[in-house]
Amino acid sequence: MQKYECNVCGYIYDPGNGDPDADIAPGTYFEDLPQDWVCPECGASKDDFSPVE
Repeated sequence: MQKYECNVCGYIYDPGNGDPDADIAPGTYFEDLPQDWVCPECGASKDDFSPVE
């Protein structure tokens, strides 16, 4: 599963973990996150994330 990194603060979204604080279940792909989801660390939008190589 592709991980994504916040370009603002460096937070890594790992689909294997989801985002429990935002009720995002483990196994949720980045592409399937709600459009209004934001980085749990800094509040940046999905547009501020890039795939991790």
